[in-house]
Amino acid sequence: MISLRERFSLNRLLAVMIKEFVQMQRDRMTFAMMLGVPLLQLVLFGYAINMDPKGLPTALHDLDHGPFARSFVAALQNSGYFKVVGRPTSEAEAERLLAEGDVQFLVTLPSDFSTRLMRGERPALLVEADATDPAASSNAMAALLTLSRSAFQHDLTGPLANLQPAADPVDLRMHRRYNPEGITQYNIVPGLMGVILTMTMVMMTALAVTRERERGTMENLLAMPVRPGEVMMGKILPYILVGYTQVVIILLAARWLFDVPIVGDLVLLSIMLLLFIFANLAVGFTFSTVAQNQLQAMQMSFFFFLPSMLLSGFMFPYRGMPDWAQVLGEVFPLTHFLRIVRGILLKGNGWLEIWPELWPILLFLVAAMVLALKRYRQTLD
Repeated sequence: MISLRERFSLNRLLAVMIKEFVQMQRDRMTFAMMLGVPLLQLVLFGYAINMDPKGLPTALHDLDHGPFARSFVAALQNSGYFKVVGRPTSEAEAERLLAEGDVQFLVTLPSDFSTRLMRGERPALLVEADATDPAASSNAMAALLTLSRSAFQHDLTGPLANLQPAADPVDLRMHRRYNPEGITQYNIVPGLMGVILTMTMVMMTALAVTRERERGTMENLLAMPVRPGEVMMGKILPYILVGYTQVVIILLAARWLFDVPIVGDLVLLSIMLLLFIFANLAVGFTFSTVAQNQLQAMQMSFFFFLPSMLLSGFMFPYRGMPDWAQVLGEVFPLTHFLRIVRGILLKGNGWLEIWPELWPILLFLVAAMVLALKRYRQTLD
């Protein structure tokens, strides 16, 4: 009979535990990830995520310049949901601000607004919202209904008290631009294109060099008369075809399964996709030159993907995050690509409208490629 002491020993258990702690100490990258990932999630979900965005950038196209117009603007800003950041002088300029995503709302006051209000004629007040992300504007648009009733209470007093009707004093007309029905799929499905490409491109390329090292085939690669740039491009180019295949599948599903409108130029979108895929592949290649094994490469990929997804505006309203989170989100190419793909598919944007989001991706791509080439080791040491 085998005694209980021979079957299970606390000393042997303690020895295995000590060995595991020693192994964790040696693999500092994995240990740092185990501490860093929950800390990152805690900070992002605790401080950066906000489902009720305030201070949304608003453009005011004021053709009236009267006292009632100023009262309405003051009520807008006092609500906390709106922040007037531009006063376009023409309809074309106002349209450009909304199309490029510089503002979330465009408020237009007609030239006879104050005159008609004093006559009790309920003048029209047009509020246009960029509804490509319905979650970012829904609460603010709901607040507008209350504002239209209370904004002029302090003005319609004394001799003007009889102008306070039982109904709303103005005819508030709210237009959801680019997504009139507020359908969530119009925002989510195009965004999935960038999220899927970020996840797969970075992960697959991050395993490129580490796989060669673990399988022992790195010696053959180093013995070949190839330069670091040639190795990098040779590792990256095959995945570009994989990325475009994923995009075709997503576009077909967006059009035929979810009825997402495609109003922009697909050729322009394909060019933007190439740059975005290159940027993510360069990041993955950089990780593969730093990681010692495939596990570390996977961990680094996840550490890059998590803040990219949370801070890009894909899952949560971008303008609902604090300023420091928005600044950090601007670093990731996914943030800019989401604006590009939604702008092309839903708004029909062209080169002029997407350029403010294109140059940060180009800058990120150059920086990632330079770092990858610098980190690439031509020896096994």
